[in-house]
Amino acid sequence: MTLSMKFRTNLFFLFAFFCLMGIVQTAVIAQEVVRYNPISTAVPFLTITPDSRHGAMGDVGAATSPDANSQYMNPSKFAFDGEKWGFSLSFTPWLRQLVKDVNLAYLSGFYQLDPTQAVGASLRYFTMGQVNLTSVDKTNVGSISPGEFALDFSYSRRLSDNFSGGVSLRYIHSDLSGGFASTQTGAETFSAGNAFATDVSFYYQSRLGKEGSKNSIAAGVNFSNMGSKISYNQGTTKEFLPANMKLGTTFTTDLGDSSSFSLSIDLNKLLVPTPVNRVDASGNVISDNNSSKSVISSIFSSFTDAPGGMKEELQEVTLSLGAEYWYRKQFAVRAGYFNESQYKGNLKYFTAGVGVKLNVAAIDVSYLIPFEHNNPLANTIRFTMLFNVESFLKRKKLGPVIM
Repeated sequence: MTLSMKFRTNLFFLFAFFCLMGIVQTAVIAQEVVRYNPISTAVPFLTITPDSRHGAMGDVGAATSPDANSQYMNPSKFAFDGEKWGFSLSFTPWLRQLVKDVNLAYLSGFYQLDPTQAVGASLRYFTMGQVNLTSVDKTNVGSISPGEFALDFSYSRRLSDNFSGGVSLRYIHSDLSGGFASTQTGAETFSAGNAFATDVSFYYQSRLGKEGSKNSIAAGVNFSNMGSKISYNQGTTKEFLPANMKLGTTFTTDLGDSSSFSLSIDLNKLLVPTPVNRVDASGNVISDNNSSKSVISSIFSSFTDAPGGMKEELQEVTLSLGAEYWYRKQFAVRAGYFNESQYKGNLKYFTAGVGVKLNVAAIDVSYLIPFEHNNPLANTIRFTMLFNVESFLKRKKLGPVIM
């Protein structure tokens, strides 16, 4: 057996073990009472899956096939995209059952510099709609329009025929007060929060078995939103960004006639401190989120700082399962499942969606079905449009076909 075959065999068994651990994670039932202890961070909009394809697959994406939305899931996949360049537009309604003007818009794209390297960029904008303000005596004192956005750029490069790496730089702007509080005499001064972050990602893909095999496997990891803390009161209080580790694998089999089926699994863990409850001198319970910790220290200690020990650390890992079937590379059917521990937020939902690929564009639609409690995306349809710029330019150059 050659070194390459040994590596692939070991990789396959490693991923099989990884998938088994993910399944076990969903089956873990606490043997003793564990308190509800979710982790909260600033700018949570950075954790919302922005595109419909991955949203229809239970929010998997670390090792799915590359597309124009890889900037969010794993930008190192851009090096294997195969297209010269492309971009996508996504729209996600938020809390649609309660309000009509809270949305997430997402623009993402990439450009291949050569067959081994690519650059990408994206813009996420989360608008919270119009908020009407009233005074203590219920007098209308105006309205504000809070909003947040993140602008990022990435560079990815093939490190071998099957392996690539990527880095991203991100600027985050969060304006929750609309400048209103800062204009009030005697009130605490609030301002928009600004922060910078980086992502580091890797991606591996390979055929399983002999050359010409119909089966392939991919793996990916993305350490995202690792950066400075953010403050809304001129540095008096600083909050952690939602630094996250996304680790996943995808198995794909070709079914002939350009059809294929893939199964993906992702594990996610926030790389921020776990809150620790303590009792003060008066007997009051105070939750300490360890905000005084440095970012680097919090990332490394996030694997061992849960007050409930390893049991609670495992509860902080969320599981995503996703499946995708492509018929003749033109029509896709997708489904997925997302699971979060009942002690860490209790988000549990099924997802489904379809996709249609045309000559120069593709349309993806997804739908979310919660089954534990209300979800901000409950019964909401999300849309994504992807554009293959290279195909469009080729068609334009050829001109209309004369029959």
